[in-house]
Amino acid sequence: MFYIYILFSHSSNLYYVGYSTDVDLGVRQHNESGQGTFTSKHRPWVLKGVFSCGEDRALAMRIEKFIKKQKSKSFIEALLSGVPLTGILAQLVRVPHVRD
Repeated sequence: MFYIYILFSHSSNLYYVGYSTDVDLGVRQHNESGQGTFTSKHRPWVLKGVFSCGEDRALAMRIEKFIKKQKSKSFIEALLSGVPLTGILAQLVRVPHVRD
């Protein structure tokens, strides 16, 4: 199963969107990876939301790219708030145990 995850950096007031089959590992890597990466400059990252998107890696990549291309904090915050999802995002299912 692939997941779209949303991280937030309080120190930089930024969101980061990624996809993975292991969200916990992804969060650890963003918080512990070496210097020189985008996410290393904005630590610590806090997991704000996880959405399951099925078994298709290509679909997970398309959804991640779609969200990133919006370049909008308000768009990501709307996703996190639970607005009805349409289009390519309609197949996302919020993973409940990660909600704030």
